[in-house]
Amino acid sequence: MGELTATILAAEEEGGGSSNFLLPNGTFFAVLLIFLIVLGVITKWVVPPVSKVLAEREAMLAKTAADNRKSAEQVAAAEADYEKAMANARGEASAIRDEARNEGRRVIEEKRAEAGGEVADTVRSADEQLSQQGSAAQSELESSVDSLSAKLASRILGVDAKTGGNS
Repeated sequence: MGELTATILAAEEEGGGSSNFLLPNGTFFAVLLIFLIVLGVITKWVVPPVSKVLAEREAMLAKTAADNRKSAEQVAAAEADYEKAMANARGEASAIRDEARNEGRRVIEEKRAEAGGEVADTVRSADEQLSQQGSAAQSELESSVDSLSAKLASRILGVDAKTGGNS
């Protein structure tokens, strides 16, 4: 290994030995040229499509955000309309319930009045029938009372009370 190091040192000294590492040599310019070419290629063919995709993505995000805001506004408006419609429906339902209650009370009162009238008619009719039956029974009993009392008197007295004599 010592020979290899000596050979390298000898080769460097033979080249003039005045190599300054601060001054660029040909390799530097070649690498710089390749770098600039690669940079140009990337700038011309790689950056524009990537920039285009990024711009499209950014536009799509902005559109999505705008759509979200718009849909949120529409949802809020729809909820407000819904609440308003529900309030109106509740009011109408309450009015319909009140009207139905009033109508039911009116119908009940009418039916009660009709039933009261029918009861009064039935009572009057029953009263008349009872009165007629009572009169008929009274006249029948009055006619049969005379014959029964005469019969009873005849049995008790042992005399025929109809004829007024002894039997």
